[in-house]
Amino acid sequence: MIVAARQLLAPRGLTGPGWIEVQAGRIAGWGEGTPPAAPDTVVDGLVAPGFVDVHAHGGGGANFGADPDQTATVLATHLAHGTTTMVGSLVTESLATMEAEVRAMSAFVSAGRLAGIHLEGPWLAEAYKGAHPADRLLDPAIADIDRLLQASQHTIRMVTIAPEKPGALDAIRYLAAHGVAVAVGHTAADFDQARAAIAAGARGATHLFNAMPDLLHRQPGPGLALWQDPRVWVELICDGVHVHLSLVAQVMATKPDKAVLVTDAMAAAAFGDGDYVLGELSVEVRDRVARVAGTTTIAGSTLTLSRAVQTAIAAGIDPRIALEAATSHPADYLGLTDVGRIESGRWADLVCLDDDCAVQRVMRRGTWVGPVA
Repeated sequence: MIVAARQLLAPRGLTGPGWIEVQAGRIAGWGEGTPPAAPDTVVDGLVAPGFVDVHAHGGGGANFGADPDQTATVLATHLAHGTTTMVGSLVTESLATMEAEVRAMSAFVSAGRLAGIHLEGPWLAEAYKGAHPADRLLDPAIADIDRLLQASQHTIRMVTIAPEKPGALDAIRYLAAHGVAVAVGHTAADFDQARAAIAAGARGATHLFNAMPDLLHRQPGPGLALWQDPRVWVELICDGVHVHLSLVAQVMATKPDKAVLVTDAMAAAAFGDGDYVLGELSVEVRDRVARVAGTTTIAGSTLTLSRAVQTAIAAGIDPRIALEAATSHPADYLGLTDVGRIESGRWADLVCLDDDCAVQRVMRRGTWVGPVA
């Protein structure tokens, strides 16, 4: 199969007319200009790698967890909006519940439907817990970490940790040594504690600026330490609610090679306003903003990555940077070597976009999954 397009997001950036050859679900070749044979599909727009979301909890009215039907719903919902690769994020619950969840989700990883699991908890700071139940938060312990790693059959790819908690730096070193990406988040850490976490092996910032101390001129907090370190990938929720769009644009302009767009989506993504449950907490979604019921605390987002990319571009972010932050950057962050780029040998995961970067069609592993409704 050959797909020709007016424009490609190639590894070296946005190109003019180009083509992609697909064989056995993978990219067999690509190039600029005229394709080597008559194309099977002609796209009057941009073809980019499928979006890669490394931090999402739900969508389509469902959440990741122990119920395989709900996990399948989340995946199908985001796939319809161009996200061909997802890491399933779990919020804080009891260790027994989380153990059951990672065991169930590991089957989706083994089947190639999910790229891995992200534990956003339970090793978080109570003062910045966000939509996590305070009575389930724990100090990091290697025994607990091992329990969940083994239950997941080592499909956990990322863990969020508050590095100021007792035992956290040892936990960061242990996870990093076992190939798990560690992100600093939901933390009361100061600037120096965040730097200590990076020195111990942390390489990510869970939704930068959210659920952490403010960046102040005399107390810059963890945000500046994570932002300025060239080794750290920074997640940004680009919905105009979580972070001011001018600040999103500034971070992405100053850190163009390490910015990662994420959704932090909960069940209401691509589904609508209403009352939901995230982990053990009730959540109200009004005007597409999710909050813990009866509070002003934000509880994830209702984003899809397609809308995050469009919002970023509308905020003045260079389209190449915005698109790479939703494709190659998250893939590189978590070492997903089969996705995120239009390169020979990678999965043929493609998204067709119009001139406004709205999703028109999606391909996953060489199969068109249908036009977007």
